[in-house]
Amino acid sequence: MCPGSSPGRGTFERFDDSSNGVDMDIALGKEAVNLLSQARLNKIPLPRLPEKLRPKNESEAYYIQSLFHKYLVSSGYGNISGRKIGCTSEVMQNYLGIKTPCVGAIYSSGIQKIHGKFLFDDFIRPGVECEIAVILGTDLGDNGFEYDRNSVEPFVSSVMCAIEIVDDRWIDYKSVDTYSLISDDFFGSGCVVGAYKDPASINLKEINGRILVRDKLAGMGVGRDIMGHPFEALAWLANFFSYRKDYLRKGEIISLGSIVETIWVNKGDQVEVRMENLGNVKVDFL
Repeated sequence: MCPGSSPGRGTFERFDDSSNGVDMDIALGKEAVNLLSQARLNKIPLPRLPEKLRPKNESEAYYIQSLFHKYLVSSGYGNISGRKIGCTSEVMQNYLGIKTPCVGAIYSSGIQKIHGKFLFDDFIRPGVECEIAVILGTDLGDNGFEYDRNSVEPFVSSVMCAIEIVDDRWIDYKSVDTYSLISDDFFGSGCVVGAYKDPASINLKEINGRILVRDKLAGMGVGRDIMGHPFEALAWLANFFSYRKDYLRKGEIISLGSIVETIWVNKGDQVEVRMENLGNVKVDFL
């Protein structure tokens, strides 16, 4: 996938952060947010963003995403309670044709525990992914330090299996450029998290996971499918935030990526993730 061309120019107020690759008309950014919010809140699938509104690079994509976050929080959609990382496994990178991780927000309104229940009609085209998630025991990032999987481990207070709920809010997501997908939280819509476990007692690299739909096996993978080790994804995210002079907050849920391809679900489906030494989680689409 490739980004769209540069936004149009005019007599608009501008957001100019050239050091981070952002030179965008604020009015155009807000116009993009208006379209994204219609899809999210009114269940109206989007075609591609109009060319003048498409972010032309990763920094502009995350700038629009940040405006979108502010809009959703102020609209009562929920507070940001964590982050999801997409495309951290080869299977997902091949599935979406995107070779780099992408970040989105997890909102308080979309988090459920152990056995979640969601209304199918609250989504446009819902899907599920089999994930490993963590809870941060302290703030992480924004100190100029280059993190790796070993240095992020002490920041993790708990680990759990999780089902990420994604929503395809596009008429044809395969035709949408990667930067636009990032602007829209990269399909993120919610999650169901399992029982909290001590990370020191579990070999996350070798952990096996399966996902079942209506009691039938739909996919399986292993912890090392996530960038060689799930904590590599957390290190990537910590560095991502540090580079932007930001940090991950204590208590946030960080969903580290899927070890299976996205599975698109139907009304009435029950989905279960079973993960060795982490337990099970379920979600019903009512």
